[in-house]
Amino acid sequence: MTTTITICDTCKREGWAETSAEITDGEALASLIEQAAEGRVKTRRTSCLMGCTHGCNIAIQSEGKLAYTLGRFEATREDAEAIVDYAELHQQSESGQVPYRTWPAGVKGHFITRHPPLPKTDEPS
Repeated sequence: MTTTITICDTCKREGWAETSAEITDGEALASLIEQAAEGRVKTRRTSCLMGCTHGCNIAIQSEGKLAYTLGRFEATREDAEAIVDYAELHQQSESGQVPYRTWPAGVKGHFITRHPPLPKTDEPS
């Protein structure tokens, strides 16, 4: 099952307005993740994951697997690579759970939420 990284492209880190940047921190991070993810995992952008106090935010998702929201990233190649490396581990996992000992250092301390997979539509709730 393919894992997708959903990237909030409207995230602005504290102090963004003072930088006079032409693009948001989220747009900058999205570009870096898209480059790092090419041929490895899927990516998509969304406008607002509603985690503004944790920006920059991303979600790691795949059908039938645990999903995660991560935040407090900067628009750096190192953060983008760590996100994509973790997404690959998620993709390789049957349940979406990745053993802590294998997490890239760059994602440790960035997890905000974990969501259980949705039940199949034919399963009783």
